[in-house]
Amino acid sequence: MDSVQNTLDTVGGVVWGPFVLIPLLLGTGLWLTIRLGGIQFRTLGRALRHAFVDHPDDKSAEGDISNYQALTTALAATVGVGNIVGVATALSIGGPGSLVWIWVTGLMGMASKYAEAYLGVRFRTTDSKGEQAGGPQYYLKRGIKGPLGTTLATAFAIFAVFASFGIGNLTQANSVATNMESAFGVTPVASGALMFVLVGAVLLGGIQAIGRITSAFVPLMIIIYVVGGLVVLIVNAGQIPEALGLIFTDAFTGTSAAGGFVGSSIIMVIQYGVARGIFSNESGMGSAAIAAAAAKTPHPARQALVSMTQTFIDTLIVVTITGLVIVVTGVWDMGRDEAGIMTAKAFEAGLPGHWGGTIVSLSIIFFAFSTIVGWSYYGERALSSLFGRVATIPYRMFFTVVVFIGAVTELDVVWSFSDLANGLMAIPNLIGLLILSGLIARETKAYLEFDPKLNKPIEDVEEFVRSQQMDWK
Repeated sequence: MDSVQNTLDTVGGVVWGPFVLIPLLLGTGLWLTIRLGGIQFRTLGRALRHAFVDHPDDKSAEGDISNYQALTTALAATVGVGNIVGVATALSIGGPGSLVWIWVTGLMGMASKYAEAYLGVRFRTTDSKGEQAGGPQYYLKRGIKGPLGTTLATAFAIFAVFASFGIGNLTQANSVATNMESAFGVTPVASGALMFVLVGAVLLGGIQAIGRITSAFVPLMIIIYVVGGLVVLIVNAGQIPEALGLIFTDAFTGTSAAGGFVGSSIIMVIQYGVARGIFSNESGMGSAAIAAAAAKTPHPARQALVSMTQTFIDTLIVVTITGLVIVVTGVWDMGRDEAGIMTAKAFEAGLPGHWGGTIVSLSIIFFAFSTIVGWSYYGERALSSLFGRVATIPYRMFFTVVVFIGAVTELDVVWSFSDLANGLMAIPNLIGLLILSGLIARETKAYLEFDPKLNKPIEDVEEFVRSQQMDWK
């Protein structure tokens, strides 16, 4: 197992290093930001309003779930342990300046998220059960003709299936069990059995059940965590200016050794900020496009704008709260070995009694469980694209069993495998986004000129689609 671990760490270090994924992810996000005219900056207000306030008559459009449910399903899969432990890991290795590069990654990633969600809806199809099927495994093949598109689509689907059992299942189930035991004294076997029942019950209902659960569950869990973090920041308000100065200074100079922190170069600050930012919000990985493809929407641009807000919520809100709390309370220099408990220590420093640790433990439990539910759908859809709907029931059954295994097993190797699988599934998707960026930019520009407020009636949108001779319905 040691040799396997070393091999995975070596390959993963190359994939996630400064010469492969980091420049590809940042470069793709920057390129799409330029091609789309800074869409994440000029349309964010409208996108948030459309996601959370008004839904014209999209419910009558084709699709399996509402655009809000598609958003919360993607958030369920994205807002996870990375938002708590992942951020702490970045700060414990790269220092406070890593937070700036997490923000940069998030801002650029919003354009990538828009693009992949647009393509997810644009090239979706209807499967044998009458449900919408989309995501990189479809738009890479349908949008890029010939062997290249087929190869990219197949590679994405294979890596996505593996990732669904790694980062989407085993590691999350283990996080739930670990925190259930430390916070409430529940044994891993009991936690595994409970998750086995709950996950199985949700998966029996398919995407409609997942959409209903996440639409109610996800906003509540995010609000509880964010409110707890804001209380800590209010208690430590006097330290915020100094903390922000440290964050922005170290982002461009590196960080000196302090406490248990061994110091970091500017390269390390950027590398860990970008890597953990991407790990948290999944922009460019293509996963959220699978959920977006199931949404009821009269035009791909509408759902893509809603999906774009996912990265804003994940990185610019939840991750920011985590990072600021860690830096403001001064626990960021505890050292890399303490990254797992760093956020809990930060919350405990600002909240009375045991409330801080309890909120963090509950958040990890809820975030991890929601990630399991969201990724179950991603993996199922990826596998179905390879073998058809016949693979759905066996996948759901095996996925549910693996949840129990993850709860009762030590998983150091699985974490390394999960990082690698995530990186590998991003590569074909990013290549596809670059190739199809012209189509995305052209059709987005046309639609936003036609419907700048995102409130045109569905009949008018359908007429617009026909006038554009757009091969989509």
